[in-house]
Amino acid sequence: MEPEKLTWRSPKTIILLLVVLGVIAIAIVSILREKITSQQPRQVTVTGQGKVSYEPDLAIVTLGVQIDKAKTADVALGQLNDKMAKIMAAVYANKISEADISTSAYTLAAQYDYKNNISVVSGYNANEQLIIKVRNYDKDKNNLNKIISVATSAGANQVNGLTFDVSSVNDLKQEARIKAINDAKAKAQVLATAAGVKLKDISGWYENILQVPSPVYPEGIGGGSSAGSSGVPPQTPSGLKEIIIEMNLTYDLK
Repeated sequence: MEPEKLTWRSPKTIILLLVVLGVIAIAIVSILREKITSQQPRQVTVTGQGKVSYEPDLAIVTLGVQIDKAKTADVALGQLNDKMAKIMAAVYANKISEADISTSAYTLAAQYDYKNNISVVSGYNANEQLIIKVRNYDKDKNNLNKIISVATSAGANQVNGLTFDVSSVNDLKQEARIKAINDAKAKAQVLATAAGVKLKDISGWYENILQVPSPVYPEGIGGGSSAGSSGVPPQTPSGLKEIIIEMNLTYDLK
């Protein structure tokens, strides 16, 4: 019997050609994939900075009343509540709404002294702390000073903290971001020209917040200081503050 001759139309020839083509296709795909995955993208990252100055429009003061060595717990609470009622009435009379006053702490505790090596109750201490928000501080700075003064005159004997904030912080952050982006774009163009390359599209960005509003404690206020009742308004300057944000833009190179 004569061996079967292979022709290009025979099934075996067609199958053999398909196998060869498949192997070649797999090899080409592997080579291309290796080149694509091993090729590093041509990119550059440029950093820009945006600064926005602002004047705080919100002041937050924490003040309170401390009652020491009352004869009984009821006496301590009675004295505390009486002073707090007078303080809140004085504050309400000076442009502060009920929604802007809140209690941050309220304590009642027995005080013990040692006599003949024996611990005995010598009295009762009570304390309450109020957080008061003074709005529109940028338009009426004297109102904050007046609030602290009338509160201490009404019976507050502690001023534990004073912070300044801004109600439009999100808008200010966005303004700083836009300034930072524009700064980064300007730098990118200058650097690309100096380096002799051309910029393509922005492929990514991220921000770095360097400075945002934070509590500010003026000298002489804070840390549980006692407040007098001389009626002399305190001086509480806030000064100008800054929000600083960096934006990092990543460009593809042509």
